Amino acid sequence: MSAAKKKQKTIRVKYVRSVIGKPEPQRLVVRSLGLRKLNQVVEREDTPAVRGMVAKIPHLVEIIE
Repeated sequence: MSAAKKKQKTIRVKYVRSVIGKPEPQRLVVRSLGLRKLNQVVEREDTPAVRGMVAKIPHLVEIIE
């Protein structure tokens, strides 16, 4: 089985608090996760990089499941 055919583990991230009044680095992390609107849910690969991004903004997002 090639690497492209393997099923990647994913996590679902929900945007629950606004970035209004938050520092610019936190805004950039939210945007880099692909989150634009409140209550939006995105599915990302479960990698250490994505986990680290979520860990930087736990007060703004939640992990679903």
